[in-house]
Amino acid sequence: MQRIAESELIINARGAIYHLDLRPEELADIIITVGDPDRVATVSKYFDKIEIKKQHREFVTHTGNIGEKRISVVSTGIGTDNIDIVLNELDALVNIDFETRSINKTLRQLNIIRVGTSGSLQEDIPVDSFVVSTHGLGIDNLLNFYRHEQNEEEKQLLQSFVTQTQLHNRFSYPYISGAAASLMKYFIDGFHRGITVTCPGFYGPQGRMLRLGLSNPNLIDRLTQFRFGRHLISNFEMETAGLYGLSKILGHHCLSLSAIVANRISKEFSKDGNAVVEKLIEKTLSIIQSL
Repeated sequence: MQRIAESELIINARGAIYHLDLRPEELADIIITVGDPDRVATVSKYFDKIEIKKQHREFVTHTGNIGEKRISVVSTGIGTDNIDIVLNELDALVNIDFETRSINKTLRQLNIIRVGTSGSLQEDIPVDSFVVSTHGLGIDNLLNFYRHEQNEEEKQLLQSFVTQTQLHNRFSYPYISGAAASLMKYFIDGFHRGITVTCPGFYGPQGRMLRLGLSNPNLIDRLTQFRFGRHLISNFEMETAGLYGLSKILGHHCLSLSAIVANRISKEFSKDGNAVVEKLIEKTLSIIQSL
């Protein structure tokens, strides 16, 4: 039984994991992740009961119940650097014994559903619509720090993406992971489907130009035009690929849902982004209750 050192697994004075400030019993097996810390309360207001409220830095967690379903809502902040912290600590809470600092013999699987905002990369995916990500394709480099394997379809998709977009030149090498089929089958009606590209920033990495010139001014066109069989790139944002990749490696089930607040082809932005996010939250919780 290998002991994990104090410098690697940081547990605070109340026996909680460092960044999330959660103890194992304070986390549910169904988890909704949101980027914005203020959005946690927007989700938990629908709970019948809230039993736990914790906050440390940008990481806010509310755990409670809707009927008999116990759910945790966790804010991640923005970007896959934060996803690295959140996913590793969520897994540690359910799969590491904090007393012995050793990995449990029997591992638990979490169901993790991201509810976030995103920009559409296809003209026929309009603002105020919803997207479920069939894959998360990362151009952010996170998963390249971990040992991971991709199945044959993922390898072919990735090779086609690199060939068509040439985004490996001067960028980190992309990676790709699929959604959990066990969750995605419940999120069909009312959702567009496609590959979600995860970027390491909001401006230049997503092709926005204010005062700085871009090294890849054709980024949007290359992503929009990508095709591999029935697959296309529907949208991009800043967390999905990290969530999918780390969940897959750690053995958890993950799905990413996006409210489309911008369409980068038609150059439109939602007139009420909060309203479309609220609708996505309501729809997501309704589906979770039926699982």
